[in-house]
Amino acid sequence: MEMTAKPETPTRVKWTIDPAHSEIEFKVKHMMISTVTGKFREFEADIEALGDDLSTAKVAFRAKADSITTNNEQRDAHLRTQDFFNAEKNPLVTFTATRSENVDRDGSWELYGDLTMNGITKPVKLDVEWGGVMKDPYGNTKAGVSIHGKVNRRDWNINWNAALEAGGVLVSDEVRIACEVQLVKQG
Repeated sequence: MEMTAKPETPTRVKWTIDPAHSEIEFKVKHMMISTVTGKFREFEADIEALGDDLSTAKVAFRAKADSITTNNEQRDAHLRTQDFFNAEKNPLVTFTATRSENVDRDGSWELYGDLTMNGITKPVKLDVEWGGVMKDPYGNTKAGVSIHGKVNRRDWNINWNAALEAGGVLVSDEVRIACEVQLVKQG
């Protein structure tokens, strides 16, 4: 009688963000003619995947709202107020993945989840582009992903704006998410 081996189930693996090699950014039109880039300086995530396959990973991301920077201290201080992120009352911006879809041959997928800003949670879709996995010179296993999406800031009750004399508004409602993330396999 011949025995057949059961297929091996991949092990659940924890990953963390390497903050020295990652950028969590957003882009917003200013005065309808140029784009301002902002980013969070302090962030982390709990990520659990089946081996090196991050396309169906459990993801719980957190950024400190008061770590926001746009390279302009006055604007950054305004972004922390109740006009925008209300960082004192709502210290974290979070994203929790709920599902992923459309994994394709080149390693891209759509990641769905709940984004919480300004005390409000709404579903969002993010596009993830897989960069690959490799060992760094120190023997650590690293993975890279690019994450992009669009949200309407008014959905999170971030409504502040100013009308421009020539027409239009100072800050667009559409916010583009643009993240470059390097992950480190744990254990």
